[in-house]
Amino acid sequence: MDEENQLVQPQDQSCWAALPDVCLRRVFWWLGDRDRSRVALVCRKWNQMMYSAELWRYRTITFSGRPSRVHASEYKSAVWYVKRFGHYLEHLEIKFLNPCNVFLTKKFQITMRGLLSCLGKCNDRLKSLSIQHLELDRLVWRNSIRRSFIKSLSSFLKKMGGHLGYLSLKGARLTVEQGCHVLNSLSYLSSESVVSELNIEDFFSHHLAVYSSPQFNRTMAMFRGLASLTLNYNCISDELLENLSENNASTLRTIYIKCHIHDPHRQVIWGMSWAKLARHTTNLKVNFFFERVMKYERLARILLQEIPVRSVSLRSCYFSDPDWPMRPTLLDLLPTFRHTLKKLTFEFNNNHESLDEELHLLILSCRKLFYFKIWAFLDVTFVERILKSQKEGQCALHTLKVRIYTNSYETNEEDRMLREIYRKYRKLIDSELNYFVVAYPMM
Repeated sequence: MDEENQLVQPQDQSCWAALPDVCLRRVFWWLGDRDRSRVALVCRKWNQMMYSAELWRYRTITFSGRPSRVHASEYKSAVWYVKRFGHYLEHLEIKFLNPCNVFLTKKFQITMRGLLSCLGKCNDRLKSLSIQHLELDRLVWRNSIRRSFIKSLSSFLKKMGGHLGYLSLKGARLTVEQGCHVLNSLSYLSSESVVSELNIEDFFSHHLAVYSSPQFNRTMAMFRGLASLTLNYNCISDELLENLSENNASTLRTIYIKCHIHDPHRQVIWGMSWAKLARHTTNLKVNFFFERVMKYERLARILLQEIPVRSVSLRSCYFSDPDWPMRPTLLDLLPTFRHTLKKLTFEFNNNHESLDEELHLLILSCRKLFYFKIWAFLDVTFVERILKSQKEGQCALHTLKVRIYTNSYETNEEDRMLREIYRKYRKLIDSELNYFVVAYPMM
Protein backbone atom coordinates (compact mmCIF):
# COMPACT_ATOMS: atom_id res chain seq x y z
CA MET A 1 0.00 0.00 0.00
CA ASP A 2 2.81 2.41 0.79
CA GLU A 3 4.49 1.56 -2.48
CA GLU A 4 1.30 2.43 -4.38
CA ASN A 5 1.14 5.84 -2.66
CA GLN A 6 4.71 6.51 -3.68
CA LEU A 7 3.98 5.62 -7.33
CA VAL A 8 0.74 7.58 -7.67
CA GLN A 9 1.57 11.15 -6.64
CA PRO A 10 -0.72 14.08 -7.47
CA GLN A 11 0.71 16.59 -9.90
CA ASP A 12 2.20 19.58 -8.14
CA GLN A 13 1.81 21.87 -11.15
CA SER A 14 -0.41 22.35 -14.17
CA CYS A 15 0.67 20.95 -17.51
CA TRP A 16 1.08 24.55 -18.69
CA ALA A 17 4.07 24.91 -16.40
CA ALA A 18 5.90 22.21 -18.36
CA LEU A 19 5.04 23.64 -21.76
CA PRO A 20 8.23 24.20 -23.82
CA ASP A 21 9.22 27.82 -24.35
CA VAL A 22 8.79 27.59 -28.11
CA CYS A 23 5.17 26.49 -27.67
CA LEU A 24 4.49 29.08 -24.99
CA ARG A 25 5.87 31.85 -27.21
CA ARG A 26 3.54 30.68 -29.97
CA VAL A 27 0.54 30.93 -27.65
CA PHE A 28 1.61 34.40 -26.53
CA TRP A 29 2.08 35.44 -30.15
CA TRP A 30 -1.67 35.11 -30.79
CA LEU A 31 -2.66 37.23 -27.79
CA GLY A 32 -3.37 40.93 -27.82
CA ASP A 33 -1.47 43.43 -25.67
CA ARG A 34 -4.05 43.43 -22.90
CA ASP A 35 -4.15 39.63 -22.67
CA ARG A 36 -0.37 39.42 -22.73
CA SER A 37 -0.19 41.83 -19.81
CA ARG A 38 -2.63 39.70 -17.85
CA VAL A 39 -0.95 36.34 -18.42
CA ALA A 40 2.41 37.92 -17.51
CA LEU A 41 1.06 38.10 -13.93
CA VAL A 42 0.54 34.34 -13.66
CA CYS A 43 4.10 33.35 -12.78
CA ARG A 44 7.74 34.34 -13.14
CA LYS A 45 8.27 32.19 -16.23
CA TRP A 46 5.34 33.72 -18.05
CA ASN A 47 6.46 37.20 -17.05
CA GLN A 48 9.87 36.51 -18.57
CA MET A 49 8.16 35.18 -21.69
CA MET A 50 6.31 38.48 -22.00
CA TYR A 51 9.66 40.16 -22.77
CA SER A 52 10.70 37.64 -25.41
CA ALA A 53 12.02 39.55 -28.43
CA GLU A 54 10.20 37.26 -30.85
CA LEU A 55 6.82 38.55 -29.65
CA TRP A 56 7.51 42.17 -30.50
CA ARG A 57 9.49 42.15 -33.73
CA TYR A 58 6.43 42.75 -35.92
CA ARG A 59 3.89 45.44 -35.20
CA THR A 60 0.89 46.95 -36.99
CA ILE A 61 -0.50 50.07 -35.33
CA THR A 62 -3.88 51.19 -36.63
CA PHE A 63 -5.36 54.60 -35.92
CA SER A 64 -9.03 55.13 -36.69
CA GLY A 65 -9.95 58.22 -38.67
CA ARG A 66 -13.36 58.44 -36.99
CA PRO A 67 -14.08 59.83 -33.51
CA SER A 68 -15.04 56.90 -31.29
CA ARG A 69 -14.71 55.92 -27.66
CA VAL A 70 -13.85 52.40 -28.76
CA HIS A 71 -10.76 53.66 -30.63
CA ALA A 72 -9.80 56.34 -28.12
CA SER A 73 -7.19 54.11 -26.47
CA GLU A 74 -5.36 53.41 -29.77
CA TYR A 75 -3.16 56.49 -29.43
CA LYS A 76 -2.15 55.78 -25.82
CA SER A 77 -1.52 52.08 -26.40
CA ALA A 78 0.73 52.85 -29.41
CA VAL A 79 3.05 55.04 -27.32
CA TRP A 80 2.89 52.55 -24.42
CA TYR A 81 4.02 49.75 -26.71
CA VAL A 82 6.96 51.72 -28.11
CA LYS A 83 8.17 52.75 -24.66
CA ARG A 84 8.11 49.19 -23.29
CA PHE A 85 8.98 47.03 -26.30
CA GLY A 86 10.16 49.39 -29.04
CA HIS A 87 13.78 48.26 -28.79
CA TYR A 88 12.73 44.78 -30.05
CA LEU A 89 10.90 46.16 -33.09
CA GLU A 90 12.12 45.16 -36.57
CA HIS A 91 9.04 45.58 -38.78
CA LEU A 92 6.59 48.43 -38.23
CA GLU A 93 3.39 49.18 -40.15
CA ILE A 94 1.28 52.24 -39.32
CA LYS A 95 -2.23 52.81 -40.66
CA PHE A 96 -4.33 55.96 -40.37
CA LEU A 97 -7.75 55.18 -41.78
CA ASN A 98 -9.47 58.04 -43.63
CA PRO A 99 -9.36 60.90 -41.09
CA CYS A 100 -12.58 62.89 -41.17
CA ASN A 101 -11.56 66.13 -39.46
CA VAL A 102 -8.66 68.36 -38.47
CA PHE A 103 -8.85 67.34 -34.82
CA LEU A 104 -7.97 63.72 -35.63
CA THR A 105 -5.09 64.60 -37.95
CA LYS A 106 -3.69 66.87 -35.23
CA LYS A 107 -4.05 64.08 -32.67
CA PHE A 108 -2.35 61.63 -35.04
CA GLN A 109 0.50 64.08 -35.70
CA ILE A 110 1.16 64.64 -31.99
CA THR A 111 1.03 60.89 -31.27
CA MET A 112 3.39 60.12 -34.15
CA ARG A 113 5.81 62.79 -32.99
CA GLY A 114 6.07 61.12 -29.58
CA LEU A 115 6.10 57.61 -31.02
CA LEU A 116 8.81 58.26 -33.60
CA SER A 117 10.89 60.27 -31.15
CA CYS A 118 10.79 57.47 -28.57
CA LEU A 119 11.46 54.79 -31.16
CA GLY A 120 14.38 56.76 -32.57
CA LYS A 121 16.05 56.80 -29.14
CA CYS A 122 15.56 53.14 -28.16
CA ASN A 123 15.64 51.21 -31.44
CA ASP A 124 18.62 50.38 -33.65
CA ARG A 125 17.31 47.29 -35.45
CA LEU A 126 14.27 48.48 -37.46
CA LYS A 127 14.37 46.82 -40.90
CA SER A 128 11.08 47.81 -42.48
CA LEU A 129 8.69 50.74 -42.15
CA SER A 130 5.31 51.15 -43.83
CA ILE A 131 3.09 54.22 -43.46
CA GLN A 132 0.50 54.08 -46.23
CA HIS A 133 -2.43 56.11 -47.56
CA LEU A 134 -1.93 59.24 -45.49
CA GLU A 135 -3.21 61.47 -48.33
CA LEU A 136 -1.47 64.53 -46.97
CA ASP A 137 -2.88 66.75 -49.71
CA ARG A 138 -6.42 66.53 -48.27
CA LEU A 139 -7.97 69.57 -46.59
CA VAL A 140 -8.13 67.81 -43.20
CA TRP A 141 -4.34 68.18 -43.11
CA ARG A 142 -3.74 71.81 -42.27
CA ASN A 143 -0.40 73.20 -43.47
CA SER A 144 1.02 73.44 -39.95
CA ILE A 145 -0.02 69.87 -39.10
CA ARG A 146 1.41 68.55 -42.36
CA ARG A 147 4.71 70.37 -41.86
CA SER A 148 5.05 69.08 -38.29
CA PHE A 149 4.39 65.49 -39.36
CA ILE A 150 6.88 65.67 -42.24
CA LYS A 151 9.46 67.12 -39.87
CA SER A 152 8.97 64.26 -37.37
CA LEU A 153 9.09 61.62 -40.11
CA SER A 154 12.23 63.11 -41.68
CA SER A 155 14.02 63.25 -38.32
CA PHE A 156 13.13 59.62 -37.69
CA LEU A 157 14.36 58.50 -41.12
CA LYS A 158 17.66 60.28 -40.53
CA LYS A 159 18.26 58.08 -37.49
CA MET A 160 17.02 54.87 -39.11
CA GLY A 161 18.49 55.36 -42.56
CA GLY A 162 21.62 53.38 -41.73
CA HIS A 163 19.79 50.04 -41.34
CA LEU A 164 16.30 50.47 -42.83
CA GLY A 165 15.94 48.01 -45.70
CA TYR A 166 12.28 48.44 -46.65
CA LEU A 167 10.30 51.68 -46.83
CA SER A 168 6.72 52.15 -48.06
CA LEU A 169 5.16 55.60 -48.09
CA LYS A 170 2.47 54.66 -50.57
CA GLY A 171 -0.32 57.20 -50.87
CA ALA A 172 1.43 60.02 -48.98
CA ARG A 173 0.63 62.54 -51.75
CA LEU A 174 3.28 65.16 -51.18
CA THR A 175 4.66 67.94 -53.33
CA VAL A 176 7.92 67.21 -55.16
CA GLU A 177 9.86 69.37 -52.71
CA GLN A 178 8.31 67.72 -49.64
CA GLY A 179 8.72 64.22 -51.04
CA CYS A 180 12.38 64.69 -51.94
CA HIS A 181 13.04 66.17 -48.51
CA VAL A 182 11.65 63.01 -46.86
CA LEU A 183 13.58 60.65 -49.16
CA ASN A 184 16.81 62.61 -48.73
CA SER A 185 16.58 61.96 -44.99
CA LEU A 186 17.52 58.34 -45.66
CA SER A 187 21.02 59.37 -46.73
CA TYR A 188 21.59 61.89 -43.94
CA LEU A 189 24.28 59.80 -42.22
CA SER A 190 26.02 58.86 -45.48
CA SER A 191 26.03 59.84 -49.11
CA GLU A 192 23.75 56.96 -50.12
CA SER A 193 20.78 54.96 -48.85
CA VAL A 194 20.82 51.28 -47.87
CA VAL A 195 17.11 50.81 -48.63
CA SER A 196 16.67 47.80 -50.93
CA GLU A 197 12.87 47.94 -51.32
CA LEU A 198 11.18 51.29 -51.90
CA ASN A 199 7.46 51.86 -52.47
CA ILE A 200 6.59 55.42 -53.51
CA GLU A 201 3.38 54.67 -55.39
CA ASP A 202 1.13 57.74 -55.15
CA PHE A 203 3.84 59.27 -52.96
CA PHE A 204 3.49 62.51 -54.92
CA SER A 205 0.20 64.31 -55.48
CA HIS A 206 -1.77 63.74 -58.65
CA HIS A 207 -1.19 65.97 -61.68
CA LEU A 208 2.52 66.49 -60.86
CA ALA A 209 5.04 65.97 -63.67
CA VAL A 210 7.67 64.53 -61.33
CA TYR A 211 9.70 63.18 -64.26
CA SER A 212 10.74 66.75 -65.20
CA SER A 213 12.12 67.58 -61.74
CA PRO A 214 15.94 67.67 -61.47
CA GLN A 215 15.52 67.53 -57.69
CA PHE A 216 13.74 64.17 -57.90
CA ASN A 217 16.40 62.71 -60.17
CA ARG A 218 19.14 63.85 -57.78
CA THR A 219 17.26 62.28 -54.88
CA MET A 220 16.87 58.93 -56.67
CA ALA A 221 20.59 58.94 -57.52
CA MET A 222 21.41 58.33 -53.83
CA PHE A 223 19.80 54.87 -53.92
CA ARG A 224 22.60 52.43 -54.69
CA GLY A 225 21.24 48.98 -53.78
CA LEU A 226 17.60 48.84 -54.81
CA ALA A 227 16.18 45.39 -55.45
CA SER A 228 12.54 46.44 -55.79
CA LEU A 229 11.10 49.83 -56.78
CA THR A 230 7.41 50.78 -56.88
CA LEU A 231 6.41 54.17 -58.30
CA ASN A 232 4.09 56.00 -60.68
CA TYR A 233 4.73 56.47 -64.35
CA ASN A 234 4.78 60.25 -63.86
CA CYS A 235 8.16 59.67 -62.18
CA ILE A 236 9.70 57.78 -65.10
CA SER A 237 12.25 59.57 -67.26
CA ASP A 238 15.37 58.75 -69.25
CA GLU A 239 17.41 60.30 -66.41
CA LEU A 240 15.82 58.00 -63.82
CA LEU A 241 16.44 54.91 -65.95
CA GLU A 242 20.04 56.03 -66.41
CA ASN A 243 20.44 56.39 -62.64
CA LEU A 244 18.99 52.94 -62.03
CA SER A 245 21.26 51.45 -64.66
CA GLU A 246 24.40 53.03 -63.21
CA ASN A 247 23.70 52.71 -59.47
CA ASN A 248 21.49 49.61 -59.09
CA ALA A 249 22.40 47.32 -61.96
CA SER A 250 23.75 44.53 -59.75
CA THR A 251 20.77 44.48 -57.37
CA LEU A 252 17.61 45.66 -59.17
CA ARG A 253 15.20 42.81 -59.90
CA THR A 254 11.66 44.22 -59.94
CA ILE A 255 9.96 47.47 -60.91
CA TYR A 256 6.26 48.10 -60.32
CA ILE A 257 4.80 51.03 -62.27
CA LYS A 258 1.33 52.50 -61.81
CA CYS A 259 -0.13 54.72 -64.51
CA HIS A 260 -3.26 56.65 -63.52
CA ILE A 261 -5.46 58.69 -65.84
CA HIS A 262 -4.95 61.81 -63.66
CA ASP A 263 -1.15 61.54 -63.61
CA PRO A 264 0.88 63.08 -66.45
CA HIS A 265 1.96 60.15 -68.60
CA ARG A 266 2.69 61.52 -72.06
CA GLN A 267 6.41 62.08 -71.61
CA VAL A 268 8.69 60.57 -74.23
CA ILE A 269 10.91 57.75 -72.99
CA TRP A 270 13.52 56.37 -75.35
CA GLY A 271 13.48 52.65 -75.93
CA MET A 272 17.28 52.64 -75.72
CA SER A 273 17.03 53.79 -72.07
CA TRP A 274 14.92 50.76 -71.20
CA ALA A 275 17.16 48.53 -73.31
CA LYS A 276 20.27 49.71 -71.43
CA LEU A 277 18.62 49.09 -68.06
CA ALA A 278 17.46 45.62 -69.11
CA ARG A 279 20.92 44.80 -70.46
CA HIS A 280 22.77 45.89 -67.31
CA THR A 281 20.42 44.21 -64.82
CA THR A 282 19.94 40.47 -64.37
CA ASN A 283 16.45 39.08 -64.92
CA LEU A 284 14.73 42.44 -64.50
CA LYS A 285 10.94 42.14 -64.25
CA VAL A 286 8.75 45.18 -64.96
CA ASN A 287 5.10 45.15 -63.86
CA PHE A 288 2.56 47.69 -65.13
CA PHE A 289 -0.75 48.69 -63.58
CA PHE A 290 -2.96 50.97 -65.68
CA GLU A 291 -6.01 52.66 -64.20
CA ARG A 292 -8.36 54.15 -66.82
CA VAL A 293 -5.47 54.52 -69.26
CA MET A 294 -7.01 52.35 -71.97
CA LYS A 295 -6.43 53.98 -75.35
CA TYR A 296 -4.12 52.05 -77.63
CA GLU A 297 -2.13 55.14 -78.62
CA ARG A 298 -1.28 55.98 -75.01
CA LEU A 299 -0.50 52.40 -74.05
CA ALA A 300 1.77 51.99 -77.08
CA ARG A 301 3.82 55.06 -76.03
CA ILE A 302 4.39 53.50 -72.62
CA LEU A 303 4.71 49.77 -73.33
CA LEU A 304 7.86 49.87 -75.44
CA GLN A 305 9.13 46.61 -76.88
CA GLU A 306 12.49 47.03 -75.11
CA ILE A 307 10.87 46.64 -71.67
CA PRO A 308 11.03 43.16 -70.04
CA VAL A 309 7.35 43.21 -69.08
CA ARG A 310 6.33 40.49 -66.63
CA SER A 311 2.75 41.54 -65.83
CA VAL A 312 0.13 43.96 -67.12
CA SER A 313 -3.03 45.07 -65.36
CA LEU A 314 -5.63 47.12 -67.22
CA ARG A 315 -8.51 48.53 -65.20
CA SER A 316 -11.27 50.85 -66.44
CA CYS A 317 -13.22 51.02 -63.13
CA TYR A 318 -16.58 50.15 -64.77
CA PHE A 319 -16.31 53.05 -67.22
CA SER A 320 -17.44 52.19 -70.74
CA ASP A 321 -16.22 54.29 -73.63
CA PRO A 322 -16.32 53.42 -77.36
CA ASP A 323 -13.11 55.44 -77.68
CA TRP A 324 -11.38 52.72 -75.62
CA PRO A 325 -11.39 49.78 -78.06
CA MET A 326 -9.35 46.94 -76.58
CA ARG A 327 -8.98 44.83 -79.71
CA PRO A 328 -5.78 46.55 -81.01
CA THR A 329 -4.18 46.28 -77.57
CA LEU A 330 -4.99 42.56 -77.29
CA LEU A 331 -4.02 41.66 -80.84
CA ASP A 332 -1.08 43.97 -81.63
CA LEU A 333 0.44 45.44 -78.46
CA LEU A 334 0.44 42.83 -75.71
CA PRO A 335 1.63 39.92 -77.94
CA THR A 336 4.87 41.90 -78.30
CA PHE A 337 5.70 40.68 -74.79
CA ARG A 338 4.60 37.06 -75.30
CA HIS A 339 8.06 35.76 -74.35
CA THR A 340 8.10 37.50 -70.95
CA LEU A 341 4.46 37.97 -69.88
CA LYS A 342 3.51 35.79 -66.92
CA LYS A 343 0.55 37.59 -65.43
CA LEU A 344 -2.44 39.38 -66.99
CA THR A 345 -5.25 41.16 -65.16
CA PHE A 346 -8.13 42.84 -66.97
CA GLU A 347 -11.06 44.72 -65.45
CA PHE A 348 -13.01 46.62 -68.07
CA ASN A 349 -16.51 47.34 -69.33
CA ASN A 350 -16.43 46.11 -72.93
CA ASN A 351 -20.18 46.18 -73.48
CA HIS A 352 -19.55 47.85 -76.85
CA GLU A 353 -17.28 45.10 -78.26
CA SER A 354 -16.84 41.35 -78.02
CA LEU A 355 -13.32 40.22 -77.07
CA ASP A 356 -13.62 36.47 -76.47
CA GLU A 357 -11.59 35.42 -79.51
CA GLU A 358 -8.88 38.08 -78.99
CA LEU A 359 -8.42 37.13 -75.33
CA HIS A 360 -8.17 33.44 -76.19
CA LEU A 361 -5.52 34.11 -78.84
CA LEU A 362 -3.55 36.28 -76.41
CA ILE A 363 -3.49 33.52 -73.79
CA LEU A 364 -2.30 30.99 -76.35
CA SER A 365 0.46 33.28 -77.61
CA CYS A 366 1.91 33.95 -74.12
CA ARG A 367 3.54 30.58 -73.40
CA LYS A 368 4.88 31.63 -69.98
CA LEU A 369 1.54 32.97 -68.76
CA PHE A 370 0.54 31.34 -65.46
CA TYR A 371 -1.96 33.88 -64.04
CA PHE A 372 -5.01 35.19 -65.87
CA LYS A 373 -7.78 37.26 -64.30
CA ILE A 374 -10.54 39.05 -66.16
CA TRP A 375 -13.73 40.91 -65.25
CA ALA A 376 -15.55 41.71 -68.50
CA PHE A 377 -18.53 40.99 -70.73
CA LEU A 378 -17.79 37.49 -71.99
CA ASP A 379 -19.62 34.46 -73.26
CA VAL A 380 -19.69 31.50 -70.89
CA THR A 381 -18.14 29.35 -73.61
CA PHE A 382 -14.96 31.44 -73.25
CA VAL A 383 -14.18 29.61 -70.01
CA GLU A 384 -14.68 26.23 -71.67
CA ARG A 385 -12.32 27.19 -74.51
CA ILE A 386 -9.59 28.12 -72.04
CA LEU A 387 -10.01 24.87 -70.11
CA LYS A 388 -9.91 22.88 -73.34
CA SER A 389 -6.67 24.61 -74.36
CA GLN A 390 -5.25 23.91 -70.91
CA LYS A 391 -6.15 20.22 -71.20
CA GLU A 392 -4.52 19.99 -74.63
CA GLY A 393 -1.31 21.61 -73.34
CA GLN A 394 -1.65 24.79 -75.39
CA CYS A 395 -1.39 26.92 -72.26
CA ALA A 396 -0.05 26.35 -68.75
CA LEU A 397 -2.15 28.46 -66.41
CA HIS A 398 -1.95 28.03 -62.65
CA THR A 399 -4.64 30.59 -61.83
CA LEU A 400 -7.83 31.35 -63.75
CA LYS A 401 -10.22 33.94 -62.33
CA VAL A 402 -13.16 35.11 -64.43
CA ARG A 403 -16.10 37.37 -63.63
CA ILE A 404 -18.55 37.27 -66.52
CA TYR A 405 -20.61 40.46 -66.73
CA THR A 406 -24.20 40.13 -67.95
CA ASN A 407 -26.86 42.64 -68.96
CA SER A 408 -29.61 40.95 -66.97
CA TYR A 409 -30.44 40.71 -63.30
CA GLU A 410 -30.82 36.94 -63.45
CA THR A 411 -27.80 34.72 -64.09
CA ASN A 412 -29.48 31.33 -63.69
CA GLU A 413 -28.65 30.17 -67.21
CA GLU A 414 -25.02 31.27 -66.96
CA ASP A 415 -24.68 29.59 -63.57
CA ARG A 416 -26.09 26.35 -64.97
CA MET A 417 -23.64 26.37 -67.88
CA LEU A 418 -20.71 27.11 -65.56
CA ARG A 419 -21.64 24.16 -63.35
CA GLU A 420 -21.69 21.89 -66.39
CA ILE A 421 -18.27 23.18 -67.48
CA TYR A 422 -16.89 22.55 -64.01
CA ARG A 423 -18.22 18.97 -63.95
CA LYS A 424 -16.72 18.36 -67.39
CA TYR A 425 -13.25 19.62 -66.42
CA ARG A 426 -13.33 18.93 -62.69
CA LYS A 427 -10.31 16.64 -62.71
CA LEU A 428 -8.21 19.21 -64.57
CA ILE A 429 -9.39 22.09 -62.39
CA ASP A 430 -8.82 20.32 -59.08
CA SER A 431 -5.34 19.12 -60.03
CA GLU A 432 -3.88 22.12 -61.89
CA LEU A 433 -5.79 25.34 -61.32
CA ASN A 434 -6.61 27.94 -58.74
CA TYR A 435 -10.04 28.38 -60.27
CA PHE A 436 -12.74 30.97 -59.67
CA VAL A 437 -15.45 31.73 -62.23
CA VAL A 438 -18.74 33.54 -61.60
CA ALA A 439 -21.48 35.30 -63.55
CA TYR A 440 -22.17 38.86 -62.37
CA PRO A 441 -25.12 41.10 -63.31
CA MET A 442 -23.79 44.43 -64.55
CA MET A 443 -26.92 46.50 -64.04
